[in-house]
Amino acid sequence: MGGGHSPEEPGPGPLPPRISAYLYPWDVLGDPELVVRLGSAGIGHVVVAAAYHSVLAATPQHPLHRFVVAETAALYRPVRPEIWAGRRLRPYGAPWSGCEDSFERAVEQLTADGLGVSAWVVLTHNSALGRRHRDLTVRNCFGDSYEWALCPANEEVRNYAGLLAAEAVRELPLEGVSLEACGQLGAVHASHHDKTANAYSPIANKILSVCCCEACGRAWSLKGLERPDVTGALRQAFRTAMEDSSAATSPEDLLGEPLATELLATRQRHRDGLTEQVLNELTDSASLRTTLHAQANPWATGASPGLTTTTPAQLDCVLTPLEPTSPRCADTIGALRALLPEGVAAAGYVNHLGAEPAGFEAHADRLANAGADELHLYHFGLANKAQLELFSRLASLST
Repeated sequence: MGGGHSPEEPGPGPLPPRISAYLYPWDVLGDPELVVRLGSAGIGHVVVAAAYHSVLAATPQHPLHRFVVAETAALYRPVRPEIWAGRRLRPYGAPWSGCEDSFERAVEQLTADGLGVSAWVVLTHNSALGRRHRDLTVRNCFGDSYEWALCPANEEVRNYAGLLAAEAVRELPLEGVSLEACGQLGAVHASHHDKTANAYSPIANKILSVCCCEACGRAWSLKGLERPDVTGALRQAFRTAMEDSSAATSPEDLLGEPLATELLATRQRHRDGLTEQVLNELTDSASLRTTLHAQANPWATGASPGLTTTTPAQLDCVLTPLEPTSPRCADTIGALRALLPEGVAAAGYVNHLGAEPAGFEAHADRLANAGADELHLYHFGLANKAQLELFSRLASLST
């Protein structure tokens, strides 16, 4: 289990955080010097993408290429026909990675060099499948389909995510699994030469992130709420939020406490159902240390959806995103720690690729004092030579 602790406990002070760095399979394959760079940075544990969304990735340190284009979300393991037969949702393979099982080859190379490896699995973020099966995607109150967001209210989505996780980790010498997008994505999604920045206020985006698909509507009806009434209330809330940015700071302000509470509870039930399904499928890999990407804000959507009050006790760690070099890091970790059961580690997801080196020492000190049990460093393969020095500074916190 994780190394969680209560902030009220007396003791000699916090233990040094466990440090992990993130990689794609193509960062590993074809680069014999990668392990040397990891060792020089003081990193002994890595989290490698086994199932991931589409991406244009830079590879500044790789000897053979400078970019990799992952055209669709993909499983970086063989997509076994006998396992996925008869299912509408089935993952794509990754021909751009150069081989059918690039994740396995990466794991073999890293473990042979003495590193601990966990699998990085992205679950409901899949634009290719969303375009083909819009009935299974998140839909806002105006009827817009979010093709990048499979909605976990659908049993097909939950079953797909569970099997995807199981297939990603099967029969490999892994230490753990890191579950991203284990819940609902929302309105904000940078893609397609994104032209949505600053169009809608933060609270308006929260309203646009309430899923109104048929599956969510059926769940509301069981609680006495009719879908047309709910979508009408959400549209009015959106208009109010856009007309007067000071009118509300939360969905409860705009929708009223009873309706907002039930909409959030419905989303959280579906998130818990998804998490439970995934963990059940991972039963054969029960020895794996399980990390869940999440945020303390219950209304959060995206890669790290809002944490629920019923987070399954079998989780070992909850990982929350931290703003680059922000003084609010300690508050973010503290809010997460307050929601976690005893024994579940609180981890900070640190993206410092855009950080200015001049202010990084103070940032490192804040992270060291924030009380995080773990720091997950994003992203070692994307880092250029100057940025690699920042990884070394953060990794030194664990010594």
